[in-house]
Amino acid sequence: MAVKQLLPTGDFPAPGLFRRLASNFYDLLLVLALLMVLILVYQQGILRMVYGSEALQAMSDAGALDRDPVLTILMIVFIYGFFGLFWTLRGQTLGAQAWRVRVQQPDGRSITWQQAINRVTVGLISWLCGGLGIWWALWDKQSRTWPDIASGTRTVALPKR
Repeated sequence: MAVKQLLPTGDFPAPGLFRRLASNFYDLLLVLALLMVLILVYQQGILRMVYGSEALQAMSDAGALDRDPVLTILMIVFIYGFFGLFWTLRGQTLGAQAWRVRVQQPDGRSITWQQAINRVTVGLISWLCGGLGIWWALWDKQSRTWPDIASGTRTVALPKR
């Protein structure tokens, strides 16, 4: 997918911490809802067709579905794909659109898939460190978070239309 100039163009400021957190919270709710649908389709659709209802119920009662590596891989691929598609196409997830926040390269172009993968990975690490990677924007002179720094991208606040 080609990197393209994102619209609107301009030199936009970095968003404040509240706007970043609000955008992340919106995205968290959306991703959790979509993961629930993915799990439902996988367990009640695909596994039911493969094993049948009674065998699937027996597997569930025995705890065999508690640590399904295929489902884990599907969920990880979904999370990376969700953020990667939104960021590489428009620079914004749905939460970012609601809060007028955009992820972009420093020159205003859309980010690459490699940058998106780096952002998601470092973003997860940031939250696992108690959000330290997000709070980092308070101390960074350019208001960058760990995902911004690691991926060579910028998060900007867009103006009202």
